[in-house]
Amino acid sequence: MSDLTAEIRACRLCAERFAATHTAHAPRPVAWFSPSARLLITGQAPGLRVHQSGKPFDDPSGDRLRDWLGLSACEFYDKSRVAIVPMAFCFPGYDAKGSDLPPPRICGSTWHERVMQALENVRLTVLVGGYAHKYHLGVKTGVTQTVQAWRDHAPRIFTLPHPSWRNTAWLKKHPWFEADVLPELRAQIQRVIHD
Repeated sequence: MSDLTAEIRACRLCAERFAATHTAHAPRPVAWFSPSARLLITGQAPGLRVHQSGKPFDDPSGDRLRDWLGLSACEFYDKSRVAIVPMAFCFPGYDAKGSDLPPPRICGSTWHERVMQALENVRLTVLVGGYAHKYHLGVKTGVTQTVQAWRDHAPRIFTLPHPSWRNTAWLKKHPWFEADVLPELRAQIQRVIHD
């Protein structure tokens, strides 16, 4: 596993792609997993703040996600129990309007399956956002429909919207998410983390 982590951290497949973005940045893969992890969190890709810090979900979205999961920062960043594997390991950059670019497919096709095979102890998977939903579940539905159907996959898989501040209106419009999904998710996480 340490070899795989080192390979990912050394990856420069997207150097030219990132140099051509509005942010014109260099790759900085953020690999955060261990073979002993029982909880897998998979999302879209690191944001700019994570690119700078090298620590996944090290931003306000991460604060909200930890609250949703009922995990302290110490528990969340314990690689022996929690693996954080996005669909792309690098910050994809911003376009000219300041919007996030999608995770490059080459990252997922190069690394994602190898990491999934190495995580043999995962008992619970949390899919954060549409890219993770589509990849792991093969769904063609939008985020709202996929999250509404969370019972179809629980208790081994939970589907969440992205915890970005941009989704605050979505959360207000769908109070069932915090009322129904989160208590079940938190209970399952506690069973998996502390079992």
